[in-house]
Amino acid sequence: MSEDSPLIRSLRTAVESAPTDVPLRLHLAGLLLEAGQADAAVAEVAVALQHAPGDGEARALMARAMGAFVPAPASAVDQPSAPAADQPSAPAPAVSTDAAPTPSAPAPPTDQPAPDPRTGAFDWRAAADQVGDVIPPRFVEAPLTAEGSGDPGDAAAWDVDTPGTIRLADVGGMREVKERLEAAFLAPMRNPELRKLYGKSLRGGLLLYGPPGCGKTFIARAIAGELGAGFLSVSVNDVLDMWIGNSERNMHEIFQTARRQAPCVVFLDELDALGAKRSRTQHSGMRNTVNQLLTELDGIDSAANDGVFVLAATNAPWDVDIALRRPGRLDRTLLVLPPDAPARESILRYHLKERPVENVDLGKLVKATDGLSGADLAHLCESAAERALLDSARTGTVRMIGMRDLLAAARQTVPSTEPWFASARNVAMYANEGGTYDDLVAYLKKKRKL
Repeated sequence: MSEDSPLIRSLRTAVESAPTDVPLRLHLAGLLLEAGQADAAVAEVAVALQHAPGDGEARALMARAMGAFVPAPASAVDQPSAPAADQPSAPAPAVSTDAAPTPSAPAPPTDQPAPDPRTGAFDWRAAADQVGDVIPPRFVEAPLTAEGSGDPGDAAAWDVDTPGTIRLADVGGMREVKERLEAAFLAPMRNPELRKLYGKSLRGGLLLYGPPGCGKTFIARAIAGELGAGFLSVSVNDVLDMWIGNSERNMHEIFQTARRQAPCVVFLDELDALGAKRSRTQHSGMRNTVNQLLTELDGIDSAANDGVFVLAATNAPWDVDIALRRPGRLDRTLLVLPPDAPARESILRYHLKERPVENVDLGKLVKATDGLSGADLAHLCESAAERALLDSARTGTVRMIGMRDLLAAARQTVPSTEPWFASARNVAMYANEGGTYDDLVAYLKKKRKL
């Protein structure tokens, strides 16, 4: 039969429509073998064996395609043997891979797998080695490893930023914040001999709180830069997992990564989500995550945790579990307020330096933006640029960004911090046990918000 006969073409089309039909594919392989296309027949039978590894007809047809027949058993030498393809489907005898050929056995062709002379079974392992590259594997799977069996020296799954170039000097204004950081956190770390002399402990971490968009994350990165430490930022998405036990393990691995790459600052962003009050948490998995965080914080002063500094930030410190804020854990608290006048000037300069501006009176603009957060100021500059761009597009003449655009954008920008202060006012008035929020009370009185 010709290899391009209509029957073979029709069978190919049928096989493509039903790729899992083993009898149909074997019929096509038989016709291909009769047409002298042994390689194509081997390929078709190999696919059939993937779907039906124990099919006797497929194995026999593979033997024919590879140029070898199954010989008769030794007890039936005197009887005429039938070709393997004509015998009924039956389980193939076990293959012996260590049997040595007997002197009376004829030597098989060097390029064909030899049948096992002792059992008479076809050497499927040798055949598989020869046709292994005919049909490539559909999937490549990595070897399975037991959890926890990885090499501790492997690259960490958590990204630790290298020590950056940001310093506290890059934080505009905020003189009181810097002085508090220097006294409570940075000076003892920079002067170990003085720390030892005065018995100053490094145990515990620093909690930054305040309205959103006021630079808590930027200050944390500046602290890491002052310490020359790596920076590992952790959010709730990095920790929480749907499977029981995985969230606690993630929390532990984060701190293990920081310990391996010390000195390192672990920055816990949105702490009210990672360490919410357990009394208000109904899900046991979330409570266990808070417990694991408490365990990691308790180890900060041990020898194994030298060089690991913990900073946290939250917009709602009153929602953080009280155990996280006891002495020895996140016991230092720092209020980060909307930027003062020097800070607003620095922020405005930064966001306008790459834009085409002219005749900008920063002093006047700073006064007009009192109460805006750093994020609000960035939005103000973006809005002013949009006004100038649209005007240039309408008139066909490119013009610079001027004070008119900036002041108009300032009038339209509503301080995003007001909703936060509305909530904080109630806390300062009715939930300031032990003077926890005295600095917040002082600011609200100063701004006549209380």
